[in-house]
This record gives sequence, structure tokens and C-alpha cells, in this order.
Amino acid sequence: MADKGIVNTSTTKSRKQGSNSKKKGTLLLRIWKARWLYLLALPFLVWLIVFCYGPMYGVLMAFEDYKASLGVLGSEWVGLKHFRRIFIIPAAKRAITNTLVISISRLIFEFPAPIILAVLITEMRGTKLKKVYQTIFTFPHFLSWIVVSAILGNFLSSNGAINVMLANLGIEKMNFLGNVPLFRPMLYATSIWKGVGWSAIIYMAALAGIDPTLYEAADIDGATRLQRIRYVMLPGIKSTIIIMFILAVGGVMDAGFDQIFNMRNAIVTETAQILDTYIYDITFASTPNYGFSTAVGLFKAVINFMLLVLANTVVGKISGERLIQ
Repeated sequence: MADKGIVNTSTTKSRKQGSNSKKKGTLLLRIWKARWLYLLALPFLVWLIVFCYGPMYGVLMAFEDYKASLGVLGSEWVGLKHFRRIFIIPAAKRAITNTLVISISRLIFEFPAPIILAVLITEMRGTKLKKVYQTIFTFPHFLSWIVVSAILGNFLSSNGAINVMLANLGIEKMNFLGNVPLFRPMLYATSIWKGVGWSAIIYMAALAGIDPTLYEAADIDGATRLQRIRYVMLPGIKSTIIIMFILAVGGVMDAGFDQIFNMRNAIVTETAQILDTYIYDITFASTPNYGFSTAVGLFKAVINFMLLVLANTVVGKISGERLIQ
């Protein structure tokens, strides 16, 4: 009986080895058959490794008292010292607060804007008119924030067109660019103006994929336009809205560096300072502390990842749809 057990065990092992070798052979054969596709993807993989995964080696600086003369491996290891400083330094805490306030406000005011625009353009009659409006709303996306901030300066500065008009009407000039309460609403308004048309393209594509018979059924039932939007269009793009919302929540700690960096000034610094601009300032605008700035950047990335997972889980439980299964 013992001999039979040994024989059975050896037979099972040999079968498993044969099955594994067969699978490996099949996999290698499939790779060989698709070799030209893999060759086509090779430059992208090289780029991904060199520019995305390679620089992650520098994350070690967040745990070191980094000295350029000693290098990453030679610098003194300080553990979580820099991460503790994030919650001690007043400027860092203020940057975290500003980032959260601005990002959450963007979700409230900016996120629905492209959905509304996509629905409005889709409901318009006349293909040519739709294309005209889509072009008008999409064009600002291709302007850099440097250009947009220069345009705002020309219109809203003390000698800008708006203040000149106010002066001609006998109204006192306003310091638009240095008005602290007005700065954040101006961020949201300019961001919507610049990005709403481009973001609406995604929702317009989703609306175009809705089955036309659903519209016909709604018309037969006597549905008004608002009812068509509520019961046909919005449910038809629900999955797209959910995915875009999860991605937006996953970027909450970003808050829009390009826009704020180009629009901020010394007067609104306390209101405008977000984590990205704070990292820039402590790295380039003062005596650099690469370990601390790397720690702030890593903290931001980890929080974004946690928010992405949290949003994906919560939305999945509520709606049954997830970005990551």
C-alpha cells in the first residue's frame, strides 16, 4: 500500500509538471504568434519603466535627511520625521486645508458643468449649430493657463478693461485680482470656462450611444424634454458619470496646480496656497529641503490613492457600479 501511495504521488507530480510545462509552452507560443504586437508595445513599456517607475527610486528621499553630496543611498535615514512635520508646520496644514476646500468646491461646482453642457448640446436641433457651439466651448481648452491668466490680467487689473469701464461710469475701481473672497470663485469660473467643452465630449459620446428606441418610447408616452433628460439621458450615461466622479475624487489632493500657480499673487497667497504650490515653494523658492518636499508629495499621492479606493467602494455599494472591481 505504501508503494502504491508513493507511485500515486509521483504520478500526480509528474502530471502537474507536464501540465505546467504544457501551459508554459502554450503561453510562449501565443506570445510568439503576437510578437509584432508586443514589439509595437515595447517603446511604450520602455517609456513607462524609465519615466514612471524609474523615478520612484527617489521616493526614498522622503525618509532621509537628503544631501545631494551623499546621494540617495548615502544620506542619513530619518524614518517618518518629515511626515510628522507636515502636521506641525502651519503653512503645510494651511496648504492641506486649502487643497481640500478648493477640490471639494470643484466637485460641487465644476463636475456637473460638462454633464449639463453635453445634455444641452445633444438636445439642440440642427447638426451645424451643434458643431458651432461644440467648437466654441472646446476652444478654450487649448489655451494654456499662462495665456488665460494674461487675459484675466488685461481685463481685471487696475487699468484693465473692466475697471476702465467702471471708471467711465463713475464707479470706484475694484481690485479683482487681489480680492481674497473673490479669488476662489474666480478659480471655479475660469476652470469651467476653459475645461467644460473638452470634458463634455466624453458625456456627449456616451449620450450618442443611448438606444434611439428609448427616445421614441419616451415620445410615444408623452414625455417632456425634462422627463427625457431625467428618465432616458441621465440613466443612459450613469456609468460614465460614476467613473468620472470616482476619478475626480481620486484627484482631490491635486486641486489644479497650473491654474493656481499662474493666477495667484502675494495678496491671495494664504487662500491660494495648495499642496502642489507649497511643494514648489519649499523646493525652488526657498532653501530646498528635498526630503521634506518629497514627503509632502508622497503624502499627497497616498491620500489620493486612499480616496480613490474609498470612492470606488462607497459608490460601488450605492450604485452597484465600480471603476475597479
